[in-house]
Amino acid sequence: MRPDTDVVVIGGGQSGLAAGYHLRRLGVDFVILDAQSTSGGAWQHTWDSLHLFSPAAYSSLPGRLMPPQPGETYPDAAHVVSYLTDYEERYELPIRRPVRVKGVHEHGPLLRVITDAGTWHARAVVSATGTWWRPFLPAVPGRDRFTGAQLHTVEYRRPQDFAGQRVVVVGGGNSGAQIAADLAYDTDLTWVTQREARFLADDVDGRALFDAATARRRALDEGHADTGGVASLGDIVAVPPVREARNAGLLKASPMFTRLTATGVEWADGTRTDADAIIWCTGFRPAYSHLAPLGLRGPRGHIPTTGTRATDEPRLHLLGYGDWTGPASATLIGVGRPARDAAREIATLLKET
Repeated sequence: MRPDTDVVVIGGGQSGLAAGYHLRRLGVDFVILDAQSTSGGAWQHTWDSLHLFSPAAYSSLPGRLMPPQPGETYPDAAHVVSYLTDYEERYELPIRRPVRVKGVHEHGPLLRVITDAGTWHARAVVSATGTWWRPFLPAVPGRDRFTGAQLHTVEYRRPQDFAGQRVVVVGGGNSGAQIAADLAYDTDLTWVTQREARFLADDVDGRALFDAATARRRALDEGHADTGGVASLGDIVAVPPVREARNAGLLKASPMFTRLTATGVEWADGTRTDADAIIWCTGFRPAYSHLAPLGLRGPRGHIPTTGTRATDEPRLHLLGYGDWTGPASATLIGVGRPARDAAREIATLLKET
């Protein structure tokens, strides 16, 4: 059977676009399948006040700098959506949407990609669906007993929705800190973290984080001691809204509670706090159930990779799921290098087969 295309890229967000840019430069025939109806990937679904950690020039995909947003040092999500829309149009990337991939299967020398809009046969596949679509909720005792509202980061939009309410925000990462800062002025806020909140120095932003992640990956690849990467610097980037709420004394973290009650949360010493809503800023897992037919999942639910290539399936590359698929590859600036490496490996594979 002849392939319909050399490469199918699954996902039309930032990682898929970066892969498309490099595949096009190498003259590879490919198609990008995107489940979303419009451009922008997960950025079009974030909360209203979300801003990048870095200035526009340091938040760019390969080939085109993100233009600055007037009046903003750190661009907001809407600006990112506009940038990604312009990016795919500028490079005339072949995107089909909305197309939802149901499964990727072996089919002799090809991979069969089954979707709700038909089937593609390809010589290689890049999975670039990210993590936004698979939010993680911890198994905290009593979670099913709480009678108030429970939502994850992906469902939060604006503080006005909770004005005057008692809100518990769970999570000591950037999402938890930003949403807690968002709510600090108009709600009775309790911010809860698994360990003491660790703010990075105020002058540290996404540029330093990318450098730290890259240095860690290089050290590990060369057999040197683990530098700790981003985790060695802290957990929370002090973007202006977070810094302002912290400096005003409105962003103080409490330790993690032990269980939920019908009306709120309870700590190990019996202390209780009532709540109208709990917002779980507890992270994500890789959204790649479409790869299950290949039977590649390993420890911790991850597919083992060598660089971006699936170790046990050389025709499959994973892009943008976290540091294990490339240093800082889940970020705008970080995905460019692993996308380039994946495209080069795929081009070599196509020449050899």
